[in-house]
Amino acid sequence: MVGIIAARIARMWVLGAAFSRLAEQERDRLALWLPVCLGAGVLAYFTLLHEPPAWSGAAMLGLAGVGAALAPAFSARRRLLTALAALGAGVLAAQAATWRAPPLEPLPARAVVVSGTVRLVETMPDSAQRVTIARPGLPGQAAVLARDLRVRLRPDDPARPEPGDTVSVRALLRSPGPPALPGGWDWQRDAFFAGVAGTGRALGPATIEPAPEAGIAARLEHLREAVAARFRAGIPGGAGTIAAAFFTGFQSAIPRPDIAAFRDSGLAHLLSASGLHVAAVIGFVFGLVRLALALSEHAALHWPCKQIAALAGLAAAALYTPLTGAEVPMLRSLAMAALVVLGILAGRRAISLRSLGLAATAVLLVSPAALPGPSFQMSFAAVLALIAGHEAARPWLLMAASHGGWGRRLALRVGGALFTSLLAGAATAPFGIYHFGRAQSWFMLANLLAVPLTGLVIMPLGLLALVLMPLGLDWLALAPMGRALGWLLRLAHAAAALPAATSDIPFLPDWGLGCFTLGLLWLCLWRGRLRRLGIPLILAGLAAPWLARPADILVSSDARLLAMRTPSGVFAQAGSGASPLTLESWGRYWAAVPTGKELQDAVPHAIACSGDTCRLGASGEVLFLRRGGEPADGACAGIRLVIAVEPLRQDCPGAARIDRFTVWREGAQAIWLEPDGVRVLSDRAVRGDRPWVELPPRRRPDLPPARDE
Repeated sequence: MVGIIAARIARMWVLGAAFSRLAEQERDRLALWLPVCLGAGVLAYFTLLHEPPAWSGAAMLGLAGVGAALAPAFSARRRLLTALAALGAGVLAAQAATWRAPPLEPLPARAVVVSGTVRLVETMPDSAQRVTIARPGLPGQAAVLARDLRVRLRPDDPARPEPGDTVSVRALLRSPGPPALPGGWDWQRDAFFAGVAGTGRALGPATIEPAPEAGIAARLEHLREAVAARFRAGIPGGAGTIAAAFFTGFQSAIPRPDIAAFRDSGLAHLLSASGLHVAAVIGFVFGLVRLALALSEHAALHWPCKQIAALAGLAAAALYTPLTGAEVPMLRSLAMAALVVLGILAGRRAISLRSLGLAATAVLLVSPAALPGPSFQMSFAAVLALIAGHEAARPWLLMAASHGGWGRRLALRVGGALFTSLLAGAATAPFGIYHFGRAQSWFMLANLLAVPLTGLVIMPLGLLALVLMPLGLDWLALAPMGRALGWLLRLAHAAAALPAATSDIPFLPDWGLGCFTLGLLWLCLWRGRLRRLGIPLILAGLAAPWLARPADILVSSDARLLAMRTPSGVFAQAGSGASPLTLESWGRYWAAVPTGKELQDAVPHAIACSGDTCRLGASGEVLFLRRGGEPADGACAGIRLVIAVEPLRQDCPGAARIDRFTVWREGAQAIWLEPDGVRVLSDRAVRGDRPWVELPPRRRPDLPPARDE
């Protein structure tokens, strides 16, 4: 026994010494993990069930920072304390973002007249307009709301509001809805940090009072809308709405079939202004300015033409970013572009993992709430894989480029484009599966054709159109741009129509995405043999959808929708007013489209119905009541759980219960039918009591109804 223990200690000592030597060899890469620790602190804050003490983030940052400063240089203790300080900085940044956000405010349950200043106007596919109202006023409240309201006007409304105008409209309002299932996307958190109180639907025409003088923000939004209108007018059809999305960020007017085609072909990233668009803007302006300077002999010989052209490209990107709405991908891309330009000015390598880490740090400190979203995760994962992949493949690429003729160089460029598309697609696919439950099979082929078309043809023509708009000559660029966008649309629809273009993937649990993310970071941030340890983590994350078992039964947060997963498919029971979006989310969760049949039409061995009572599960341990009241005599035999769409007056002895009051208090419910019983998970158990979680009110706000005009 002593010998066995000694052998194990010796083995652990050898492994620890080997790991320490590898870590010492990777010492120059340790700084790359500080943004990861910062993001881990942000993520830890958002996963808590209760709000941490206000001093927790600052205390962790301060104590760990002081300890790191006092620790010996290059020691393991200093590295550990520095990582803890970055973790505390992430918690503090997330806390500060929560403190800056206005508190949630209840909205009336009945139609009211909403009035306020128009912040933003968006055109919808049916030509209706959706207005974002800043600081809206509601009848019966002494003060205006601190949050915005998004109200969709009627399609036949002749009013055409502009940013800065005062609008008044009778609308039916609703607060952001809770997640469709426990652990699903948190719409309330998203709206909380976006400063949105809720949405509304206009019930009558809007009254507009033009603003006497618009501010800077209103003028910028007016400029965005004017540019979008010029693109839509100059390029008819869906191509015009896509052009407007490229240069103004307005995606709401894109027809749904076109959005579905871009999504199913793996080209949805093109619709959001991000790194590709910023790179195209900088590259076009950089090349144009450098060519113009090269035409002058004096400038070419005496001026730093490359640096001047880089600064001009960065200035163009800085002007382009607010025109597109300055979303997270644009801010990340602009930060990366600024670091690239600084690298050019300093004569150092422009694109590196350090510049990506600095950009991630800047975005996390400014907007930590972006971390749980797909935009942040997919954009940074793609850039991380591209930089690390090309860094690892650079010796082979240089060796291949130094030999052979033009044919080999052409093949190398095509192969490089395929390699780039494969890297970006492989790095972002698990995040797309986690958030959208779908994987695209032909994304590499579609991007191989679409990305050069967008970056080399469409974006330069769009920039030329922007320059020509004040002169009224933008039609010279819009005509060829429309044809190129038509090719892009046909490519997206053709790729989406290919066999097996999309695959529904079972839900990816949180631990699976965490394993993949850690494995990707481990593989990309380290440089030596230590990086190989990331491969098992990536494989474990990719296998997670088939290792984790999804819930067998889901109940919506309003008890109007219940669905059960059976060997023969998903069967749903929808009541009056059930949300189709919730059912769609459940279909993505189960990777199975609900049949639309009622529960009594399901297979007998899974669901057995008689009148308004159904027994669910292979052994019938769940009782589902389509009405309220109480179970019938003799229906409680062997029942472990009772589900009812209405409040229960009496349930089965010893059985758990889920009724209208349960979901009102605790949100959506997920149920697992296990051999040793029934396991229930509620939305409130997952999200806890956080500032963005809307608790059930004791009573509705007593606001008077709006009068018909």
